[in-house]
Amino acid sequence: MSLLERLYRRFPALVMARRNLSRNRLRSGLAALGIIIGVLAIASLGMFGTTLRAGATEQLGDIGNEISVSPNAQEGYERLSERDVADIRRVTDEGTVVPVRQRSATLTRGQDRTITTVYGIENPGVLYEATEGRSPERLRQGALVGATLADRLDVEPGNRITLDNQSFRVVGVLEEQGGISLLNPNNAVIVPMESFDESGYSQVVVRSPTGTAANQTAIAIREELNDREEKVTLFELGSITQGINQFFGILNAFLVGIGSISLVVAGVSILNVMLMSTIERRQEIGVLRAVGVQKLDVVRMILAEAGLLGLVGGFFGAVLAVLAGSS
Repeated sequence: MSLLERLYRRFPALVMARRNLSRNRLRSGLAALGIIIGVLAIASLGMFGTTLRAGATEQLGDIGNEISVSPNAQEGYERLSERDVADIRRVTDEGTVVPVRQRSATLTRGQDRTITTVYGIENPGVLYEATEGRSPERLRQGALVGATLADRLDVEPGNRITLDNQSFRVVGVLEEQGGISLLNPNNAVIVPMESFDESGYSQVVVRSPTGTAANQTAIAIREELNDREEKVTLFELGSITQGINQFFGILNAFLVGIGSISLVVAGVSILNVMLMSTIERRQEIGVLRAVGVQKLDVVRMILAEAGLLGLVGGFFGAVLAVLAGSS
């Protein structure tokens, strides 16, 4: 005896429910189709929201482990001193501290001239890799050119460029940086720190191994440098990803809520089918009651019909959702 036969034998209401549904296949099929559409709508909108979140996270990249420490201009601090950098290094248990100087300069290569951002970084190899040439751990001479700028000016390693009145030999072209970064060198040039006339630093970038370590480092830096007055301001990129995840969580819940409306409509359609079916089969139900069928058994038969419709519609809706998600 098959499993289905044993199930029918144990629950005879299922036999009656299947027979009654097959008598009006068009109406039963339309009711099941409503369930399929409802399940598919919920699943599709949920997957859409998840895909949006994943795409945004991919575009942002792994930025949650970076901190930017800048002088607080509102309190009259324009530069970070060597002592400030030393204090930041001292409280940074995990991670790399990268002091940065920054200015604008006129870049000249042959007949081409353009205004570009110039970064003075002692250890650019910690932050960036080169697609051509090399990105040294200690930049003592030469310059590194961002990918976008190098492509626009046709710059290659070994070429010479002029920044204002200073001439540099290009030692490497940096890999293109995607997403958000505290220092995006795509349209910039990185030169040795000693090529800057001024002292002090415009900012300090701290890169930690994890977002948790970055948060702990930010707390330690605030306690150390802002103990008496607000000397520095900190910007944690992890706050961006946290806010974006919260936004997409709300958006995903909203989309699932919209999809749930389709499921509610499908449930109402099944209720309508069952109501109409019950009214049309009033005589049949009267005959069943006359031959001794209990009222509870009639209710079970009607509920079994609704359950079969929901089960079939939910199954095929889930299958279609899985196929849509995997494609």
